[in-house]
Amino acid sequence: MPAVHHKTVDVEGLEIFYREAGPEDAPVMLLPHGYPCSSFQFRNLLPALADAWRLIAPDAPGFGYSATPDPSRFSYTFDGYARFLERFVETLGLTRYALYLHDYGSQFGFRLALRAPERVAALVIQNGDIYVDQFGPKYRMLQEYWSKPTPEGRAKLVAAVSEEGFRDEFIGEIPEHLIDRVSPDLWTLSWSLVQRFDRRENLVHLLEDQRTTLAWMPRYQAYLREHQPPTLILWGPHDGYMPEGAGRAYLRDVPDAELHVLDAGHWALETHLEEIAFRMRRFLQRVHASRSDGAAWLT
Repeated sequence: MPAVHHKTVDVEGLEIFYREAGPEDAPVMLLPHGYPCSSFQFRNLLPALADAWRLIAPDAPGFGYSATPDPSRFSYTFDGYARFLERFVETLGLTRYALYLHDYGSQFGFRLALRAPERVAALVIQNGDIYVDQFGPKYRMLQEYWSKPTPEGRAKLVAAVSEEGFRDEFIGEIPEHLIDRVSPDLWTLSWSLVQRFDRRENLVHLLEDQRTTLAWMPRYQAYLREHQPPTLILWGPHDGYMPEGAGRAYLRDVPDAELHVLDAGHWALETHLEEIAFRMRRFLQRVHASRSDGAAWLT
């Protein structure tokens, strides 16, 4: 099994932790993580594909083992995290990559694709939603708060940023037979780092700012329609935020996408790693082989 390397890099004065696996001259896959996790969510996928691909998964500021700057130095908003991902890519000198789009990472990754569509070799979309009409029932609390912010509504957001709230994020909707496949390290590690670095208020602010993503979603859809990037969709329908329809909706804009609905939830890498890695490998090999200038899909 290829080794996973644990590194840090300075991005505009911030120490950023990231995991990397695979040959330096291999085609690149960039994996921005979701909420409330970190690059830890990709710990098993990286070595599973690193024989032929260079996989890079950063911890965003205020997550995982990356720095937690004062809000005067870093904007804990979707704009701020989108800018961070751009700067991270520039700092590492990545000029061509596939993107793994999951959870909040899909928002940051799509913004990166909009910024430089010529750099995107392919998309792997796993429970990253961009279709408001397909939002699941778990969005209701957020939508109510976004439309009418109240102290009571904010208190619910604060309560969600807790160990219990994180546990619900990871196993709240999946069937009973899948629960013991999900490592409790996901929520205990995430919550311990929130407490250690006093990150709670920053995460609450990010949940509040999530309403700004709604205006971007039509732009992501337009990007897909215009550029038709090679796309693999791997969807876990046991997801209170993003049910099966949220995955199928992508076919409106990329009708040639390859779609697989798994017996999984939002964190499908925990329960269906082998199937996801297998399907990603076949898809990425096909995309790479189809390029007449295959060497262009490199760092």
